[in-house]
Amino acid sequence: IKDVLGEYGISPSTQNAVAQELALDKNKWVDFMMKFELGLVEPNPKRAAQSARNIALSYMAGGFIPLSAYFFTSHPHEGLIFSSAITLVALIAFGYFKAKVTGQPRLKGAYQTASIGALAAAAAFLIAKLISGW
Repeated sequence: IKDVLGEYGISPSTQNAVAQELALDKNKWVDFMMKFELGLVEPNPKRAAQSARNIALSYMAGGFIPLSAYFFTSHPHEGLIFSSAITLVALIAFGYFKAKVTGQPRLKGAYQTASIGALAAAAAFLIAKLISGW
Protein backbone atom coordinates (compact mmCIF):
# COMPACT_ATOMS: atom_id res chain seq x y z
CA ILE A 1 0.00 0.00 0.00
CA LYS A 2 2.81 2.36 0.87
CA ASP A 3 4.33 1.93 -2.59
CA VAL A 4 1.04 2.76 -4.26
CA LEU A 5 0.45 5.80 -2.06
CA GLY A 6 4.06 6.90 -2.46
CA GLU A 7 3.55 7.12 -6.23
CA TYR A 8 0.92 9.79 -5.55
CA GLY A 9 3.30 11.83 -3.39
CA ILE A 10 1.60 10.95 -0.09
CA SER A 11 3.85 11.50 2.93
CA PRO A 12 5.23 8.43 4.77
CA SER A 13 3.24 9.26 7.91
CA THR A 14 -0.02 9.41 5.97
CA GLN A 15 0.93 6.19 4.15
CA ASN A 16 1.32 4.46 7.51
CA ALA A 17 -1.99 5.84 8.77
CA VAL A 18 -3.85 4.71 5.64
CA ALA A 19 -2.23 1.26 5.77
CA GLN A 20 -3.17 0.85 9.44
CA GLU A 21 -6.73 2.00 8.80
CA LEU A 22 -7.18 -0.37 5.85
CA ALA A 23 -5.68 -3.25 7.83
CA LEU A 24 -8.57 -3.00 10.29
CA ASP A 25 -11.05 -4.21 7.67
CA LYS A 26 -9.96 -7.22 5.58
CA ASN A 27 -12.52 -6.48 2.84
CA LYS A 28 -11.35 -2.89 2.41
CA TRP A 29 -7.73 -4.08 2.35
CA VAL A 30 -8.42 -6.62 -0.39
CA ASP A 31 -10.53 -4.13 -2.35
CA PHE A 32 -7.76 -1.53 -2.22
CA MET A 33 -5.11 -4.03 -3.28
CA MET A 34 -7.24 -5.36 -6.14
CA LYS A 35 -7.94 -1.89 -7.52
CA PHE A 36 -4.72 0.00 -6.96
CA GLU A 37 -1.94 -2.58 -6.82
CA LEU A 38 -3.22 -5.20 -9.25
CA GLY A 39 -5.42 -2.95 -11.40
CA LEU A 40 -8.37 -5.35 -11.17
CA VAL A 41 -11.96 -4.19 -10.94
CA GLU A 42 -14.86 -6.41 -9.92
CA PRO A 43 -16.83 -7.26 -13.08
CA ASN A 44 -20.41 -6.19 -13.49
CA PRO A 45 -22.57 -9.35 -13.26
CA LYS A 46 -25.04 -7.94 -15.80
CA ARG A 47 -22.24 -7.77 -18.37
CA ALA A 48 -21.87 -11.57 -18.50
CA ALA A 49 -25.04 -12.11 -20.55
CA GLN A 50 -24.06 -9.37 -23.00
CA SER A 51 -20.56 -10.83 -23.37
CA ALA A 52 -21.98 -14.32 -23.94
CA ARG A 53 -24.33 -12.99 -26.63
CA ASN A 54 -21.49 -11.11 -28.36
CA ILE A 55 -19.27 -14.19 -28.33
CA ALA A 56 -22.05 -16.41 -29.70
CA LEU A 57 -22.86 -13.98 -32.51
CA SER A 58 -19.16 -13.63 -33.35
CA TYR A 59 -18.74 -17.40 -33.55
CA MET A 60 -21.77 -17.70 -35.82
CA ALA A 61 -20.60 -14.89 -38.09
CA GLY A 62 -17.04 -16.22 -38.11
CA GLY A 63 -18.24 -19.74 -38.85
CA PHE A 64 -20.45 -18.54 -41.68
CA ILE A 65 -17.49 -17.07 -43.56
CA PRO A 66 -15.86 -20.39 -44.50
CA LEU A 67 -19.22 -22.13 -44.97
CA SER A 68 -20.52 -19.50 -47.38
CA ALA A 69 -18.48 -20.95 -50.26
CA TYR A 70 -20.43 -24.22 -50.14
CA PHE A 71 -23.67 -22.38 -50.95
CA PHE A 72 -22.31 -21.28 -54.33
CA THR A 73 -20.50 -24.41 -55.55
CA SER A 74 -21.90 -27.64 -56.90
CA HIS A 75 -19.18 -29.97 -55.64
CA PRO A 76 -17.74 -30.22 -52.10
CA HIS A 77 -14.16 -30.16 -53.42
CA GLU A 78 -14.82 -26.81 -55.13
CA GLY A 79 -16.41 -25.58 -51.94
CA LEU A 80 -13.29 -26.51 -49.99
CA ILE A 81 -11.06 -24.59 -52.38
CA PHE A 82 -13.24 -21.47 -52.33
CA SER A 83 -13.79 -21.78 -48.58
CA SER A 84 -10.03 -21.88 -48.02
CA ALA A 85 -9.52 -18.79 -50.17
CA ILE A 86 -12.34 -16.86 -48.50
CA THR A 87 -11.06 -17.80 -45.05
CA LEU A 88 -7.51 -16.76 -45.92
CA VAL A 89 -8.74 -13.35 -47.11
CA ALA A 90 -10.80 -12.98 -43.94
CA LEU A 91 -7.79 -13.88 -41.77
CA ILE A 92 -5.63 -11.33 -43.60
CA ALA A 93 -8.28 -8.64 -43.08
CA PHE A 94 -8.77 -9.56 -39.43
CA GLY A 95 -5.01 -9.59 -38.78
CA TYR A 96 -4.60 -6.22 -40.50
CA PHE A 97 -7.33 -4.54 -38.46
CA LYS A 98 -6.26 -6.25 -35.23
CA ALA A 99 -2.73 -4.92 -35.75
CA LYS A 100 -4.10 -1.47 -36.54
CA VAL A 101 -6.14 -1.38 -33.31
CA THR A 102 -3.29 -2.69 -31.17
CA GLY A 103 -0.68 -0.38 -32.72
CA GLN A 104 1.37 -3.14 -34.32
CA PRO A 105 2.78 -3.13 -37.88
CA ARG A 106 -0.29 -3.82 -40.01
CA LEU A 107 1.20 -6.02 -42.70
CA LYS A 108 3.09 -8.08 -40.14
CA GLY A 109 -0.14 -8.56 -38.16
CA ALA A 110 -2.01 -9.61 -41.30
CA TYR A 111 0.74 -12.07 -42.22
CA GLN A 112 0.97 -13.56 -38.73
CA THR A 113 -2.78 -14.05 -38.34
CA ALA A 114 -3.13 -15.57 -41.81
CA SER A 115 -0.10 -17.83 -41.27
CA ILE A 116 -1.27 -19.13 -37.91
CA GLY A 117 -4.80 -19.67 -39.24
CA ALA A 118 -3.51 -21.48 -42.32
CA LEU A 119 -1.23 -23.70 -40.26
CA ALA A 120 -4.05 -24.54 -37.85
CA ALA A 121 -6.40 -25.37 -40.74
CA ALA A 122 -3.76 -27.50 -42.46
CA ALA A 123 -3.06 -29.40 -39.24
CA ALA A 124 -6.77 -30.03 -38.66
CA PHE A 125 -7.21 -31.16 -42.28
CA LEU A 126 -4.25 -33.55 -42.09
CA ILE A 127 -5.38 -35.01 -38.76
CA ALA A 128 -8.86 -35.58 -40.18
CA LYS A 129 -7.36 -37.26 -43.24
CA LEU A 130 -5.16 -39.50 -41.08
CA ILE A 131 -8.12 -40.50 -38.90
CA SER A 132 -10.34 -41.21 -41.91
CA GLY A 133 -7.66 -43.38 -43.50
CA TRP A 134 -6.50 -40.94 -46.19
